[in-house]
Amino acid sequence: MAASLMNHLGFRVLCFTVLFIMLPLMSHCADPDPLQDFCVAILNNGSSSIPGINGFPCKPASEVTSEDFFFDGFTKEGDTTNNVFGSALSPGNVLTFPGLNTQGIAMNRVDIAPGGMNPPHSHPRASEAGVVIQGKVLVGFVTAAGNVFYSKVLRKGEMFVIPRGLVHFQMNVGKNKALLFTAFNSQLPGAVVLPLTLFGSKPPIPDEVLTKAFQVDAEVVRGIKAKFGA
Repeated sequence: MAASLMNHLGFRVLCFTVLFIMLPLMSHCADPDPLQDFCVAILNNGSSSIPGINGFPCKPASEVTSEDFFFDGFTKEGDTTNNVFGSALSPGNVLTFPGLNTQGIAMNRVDIAPGGMNPPHSHPRASEAGVVIQGKVLVGFVTAAGNVFYSKVLRKGEMFVIPRGLVHFQMNVGKNKALLFTAFNSQLPGAVVLPLTLFGSKPPIPDEVLTKAFQVDAEVVRGIKAKFGA
């Protein structure tokens, strides 16, 4: 009887220990929850625009106005002609919309010319959901386990989800311009754009690293780097 009781107590202690260890991990699945109604960001705090652990410093409540909670950055069509990808991204994150500070959300407007694409990239700090507003868009992502590729061609009103941190893209496969809006569970999801990261870094990644990684000649690597200004 005593041994059974000790085993039961030991099991409960183990469960509480595992729960105690997991709670901090669970709390970091997205941005931390705010501890106040709002915290409109002060972006230029001295010489730094780097957010702290839970976002940027708060503007004093006495200085907050209605305008701090509204954003018109999605009203204009993005210029899809000024880059090699034929796409334009208009971000609505804490850097462009300070009212999002500590709220754990952000959105993007993505305009894509016919044949253009939002190139392969990942968001290290957020999952992504999106909806096609107009056009015909191929959306795809690759899993971290097994490199499985999932994709589908979406049309107006259809929605997609990209799990956090996975490489994905959107490509306009229609004859007309495409427009989509994407949403994130982070005020600053970040973006690692693979072509720019690998071939446009400053300072550049050594040619021998990329030639070995992609199994191509150095001339190919240098030619790609030239397209991205490296």
